[in-house]
Amino acid sequence: MVKIIWTDTAIQDLNDIGEYIAKNSIKYAEITVNELFESVDILESHPHAGMVVPEFDNKLIRQLVRGNYRIVYSIVHENRIDILTIHNCARLISNTKPFKK
Repeated sequence: MVKIIWTDTAIQDLNDIGEYIAKNSIKYAEITVNELFESVDILESHPHAGMVVPEFDNKLIRQLVRGNYRIVYSIVHENRIDILTIHNCARLISNTKPFKK
């Protein structure tokens, strides 16, 4: 089974998303953050479940789309996946954005 590692950047993204949504609804913020967090569980048994991120054109950098969010991850090796960022679909991902592990 693949180990899922959440980078500091991805955790901060989740926190930011939760704080933004909580301005209107604390309950919806909690639901959204939990759904985003749990949606990567599929990667433990299906690491290639997501699509390749077109901005990077690298088969090891992939994404799951959940609602309005892109969960971008990197297949580090056959036993490890790093969640790099959670990104709003309405925004472009800069290919120069540094990812912290």
